[in-house]
Amino acid sequence: MSARAPIRVTIWNEARHEQKNPIVQQIYPLGIHGAIAQGLADRDFLIRTATLDQPEQGLPQALLDDTDVLLWWGHIAHAEVEDGVVDRIQQRVLAGMGLVVLHSGHHSKLFRRLMGTNANLAWREAPGGDLERVWVVEPSHPIAEGLPPMFEVAASEMYGEPFDIPQPDEIVFMSWYSGGEVFRSGCTFKRGRGRIFFFSPGHETFPIYHDRNVIKVIGNGVEWTMQSHSDGRILENWHRPEALPSP
Repeated sequence: MSARAPIRVTIWNEARHEQKNPIVQQIYPLGIHGAIAQGLADRDFLIRTATLDQPEQGLPQALLDDTDVLLWWGHIAHAEVEDGVVDRIQQRVLAGMGLVVLHSGHHSKLFRRLMGTNANLAWREAPGGDLERVWVVEPSHPIAEGLPPMFEVAASEMYGEPFDIPQPDEIVFMSWYSGGEVFRSGCTFKRGRGRIFFFSPGHETFPIYHDRNVIKVIGNGVEWTMQSHSDGRILENWHRPEALPSP
């Protein structure tokens, strides 16, 4: 049996906080996308990064066609993402591309479109952050592999219920915060032939993407969303936008 080809991962980040906020610049000198890429360097991934200010907002069709799993981080520039970019990502997810949506990506056009809801939630950004305890509530799930029953994020932005999303296919992680709130912090969904994983820890002014457990979750999420096809690759011409009949 031939060895599996490396998973082709594209890490997309709007990369706006890094331009404006010296605290974020200090924590993530290579950008949030760069920190995640470094954290995943020991995985069998072929990693590329992309940002909003690049041509075609970093995600031309050719790059998406060469991507097995897309990671998405956005926050203050959701409205700047063009609908055409969202359209082509959606079609790739429906065709089998994996999608990992991180932290405030819950309010992105992309995630809202795929969920069919506004994805609103309760939140609090306390000075110095909240203690977050991330509990593994589905320990047999592949995304939880190698993790302790619970791990702590010492300083985090509180995300709390109610979280306006459809019923997830699986809830892998639940978070508790020092204010007593709880949140479905790690959820999976299927859309078409694609798998989606949402994971909430990751506020930009805290070094959360330097945490080994958080990076392990993201890496496991990449592996799980990649498993849409037994042959390990996306069906190349499944419902491409140009192949759909005219209305």
